[in-house]
Amino acid sequence: MARKDTVSGTAEGAVPAIGVVDAEGRLIGWSRGAEEILGYTADEILGRPGTDARMERDRDGPVWSWRGGTGDENYRAGILGLRHRSGRQILARAESARIATTDGTPAWVVVARPADEGSTGLSLLEPLLTRAPVVMVVWDTDLVPIWRNERARNLEEGFPSFGIGRPLPDGGGADAPIPPELVRRVLADGEPVIDLECRWGPADRGEERIYSAFLFRVEGVDGRVFGVCLMATDITHSRARQRLGLLREASVRIGTTLDVQRTAQELADLAVPGFADYVTVDLTEAALPGSVPLERLETTEAGVPLLRRAGLASTYQAVPESLRPNEQPAMYVPDSSPFGRVLASGRSHFEPVLDTSPGAWVVRDPERAKVVSAAGMHSQIMVPLKARGQILGVAAFLRSDNPAPFTGDDLLLVEELAARAARSLDNARRYTLEHDAALALQHRLLPQRLSGGDAVEVASRYLPSDTRGVGGDWYDTIVLPDSRVALIVGDVTGHGLGAAANMGRLRAFTEALTYQDLPPGALLAHLDEVVSRFAEDEGEDVVSPVAATCLYALYDPATRRCAIASAGHPPPALVHPAGEVSFPGVPSGTPIGLGMGGHESIELELDEGTLLVLYTDGLIEHRESDLDAGMRRLGAALTRTTGPLDRLCSDLIGTLVKGAPQDDVTLLIARTRR
Repeated sequence: MARKDTVSGTAEGAVPAIGVVDAEGRLIGWSRGAEEILGYTADEILGRPGTDARMERDRDGPVWSWRGGTGDENYRAGILGLRHRSGRQILARAESARIATTDGTPAWVVVARPADEGSTGLSLLEPLLTRAPVVMVVWDTDLVPIWRNERARNLEEGFPSFGIGRPLPDGGGADAPIPPELVRRVLADGEPVIDLECRWGPADRGEERIYSAFLFRVEGVDGRVFGVCLMATDITHSRARQRLGLLREASVRIGTTLDVQRTAQELADLAVPGFADYVTVDLTEAALPGSVPLERLETTEAGVPLLRRAGLASTYQAVPESLRPNEQPAMYVPDSSPFGRVLASGRSHFEPVLDTSPGAWVVRDPERAKVVSAAGMHSQIMVPLKARGQILGVAAFLRSDNPAPFTGDDLLLVEELAARAARSLDNARRYTLEHDAALALQHRLLPQRLSGGDAVEVASRYLPSDTRGVGGDWYDTIVLPDSRVALIVGDVTGHGLGAAANMGRLRAFTEALTYQDLPPGALLAHLDEVVSRFAEDEGEDVVSPVAATCLYALYDPATRRCAIASAGHPPPALVHPAGEVSFPGVPSGTPIGLGMGGHESIELELDEGTLLVLYTDGLIEHRESDLDAGMRRLGAALTRTTGPLDRLCSDLIGTLVKGAPQDDVTLLIARTRR
């Protein structure tokens, strides 16, 4: 049965359109096939110019010179845009031959077939290319498809730009998987494009296909350029490509945070379900700083706990394969199990076919043997998680639903994944250790008991940054023998142990200078001088030079006078007993540690019951707004908040700090007494 062509409306194998054109370009012959294909009867078309049957772009010149053809005036072959009687275009493959008439004048016989008739070609190779197992499309010099094979025809519904006669859209888009500018470049310079990765199809429905495409310019034997050819091979299921894709995905999905547990889970989630059906990640105690030590359970036939489960993933939501949930001790036989051997040797364990014969390690653990049998586990890989020469744990990959056993290439892939994950785990572990140490040091260096004496009632809050680590914020109150009280808030640059240590130095220096009975401005100038000299004495070997901002207030309850000086620090907020909020204009001197001095004091008289609010920039500064906007938010929050100072601190933190703090947050509030 003849195949109906959807573009031309003719059946494969139908007679072609045949026309005869005289020397003056008029049609003097018209076949029945021409009438069926183009819709004109002989009475309607004979005697009219042959160009009337051609589309606008092909009307220039005589019949033998149509655009894109090859040959000369005696014979020519190529693509011709014909116009149906209804006005629609029919792209045709045409041949013309010169003949002689009885009166001695020349004429030309033109034979045309719709270009989309895949099996009817102009060469012996075309039937082979039409059914080739690759996508093939040929664009002419106007980027209009003039030929395609069956694979490309099947993609036309999703990508109209593969349709015969439809120009490639200028801007590309979803229906143009090949960038039009790339096709134009190949057409212009003739430089082919090799192994271009293209993604075609809706990814959200799981129907996306991935192709490796080649673009090259099509030229005739005489060097004339006819267009550009696309050849594309489906590589969606290429194992090599999948491995490369998994490694590329690992660089994005593993190590997104400096959290050990999260990193271990990311490794497990990455491998399931595309690579393995069940994955466990078990870590040593050394890799889990801050965790509760593993229970020292009695030795059993199955073994003793060596590791703690940190990552777990399965193709089944309930994870029936797991004997223990995350964060629980994992029981292994230290010597004879693959886990124990991997831990001891630091080398991978590879079982393409899981051994379940009598005496195998699985069988010696009845509980595990039952799970392996029920799940149908048949192939496994276990790899050490090793970084900086230390084994941090073991990752196990197993297959059950996937019938293909793991291969040697899979082992290499898993080892690369494990190496990347181990580096991320080690970074997270080291960060956690330093963070915990810095937090402990910071806690020890901050005042354990805060007192305002008889002068002020005080309350404070300190929140370390969740994103940048512990910083060098500090606060302090120092009660002098004459009942005056110093209120201090400072912010040392940097984060981590160095910042915490520098904070401790500054707090000690400030306390020592406070007992020298200096005005606040002079005290900050002396503090700047001391810190600068200290840095010079340490020389170039100092790991973290000291630089800090500081706000120092000295309140005398007898006179109700408060002297305030700033070293590059945000000004305090004053909440008057009537509820009015203000930010006094304290001269902002240079930060501590620059050795430039120039710190001035101002003196205010405070009514009894006035709130003096000192803070660091972490309370008011956010990525989306500056300090001025943060101070306005603080002022608005202070007008709405009343009650005990502890509750006031909590309310301010809850109002102004949204989510994880981007920087350390320090808040010190004092209510004046007389």
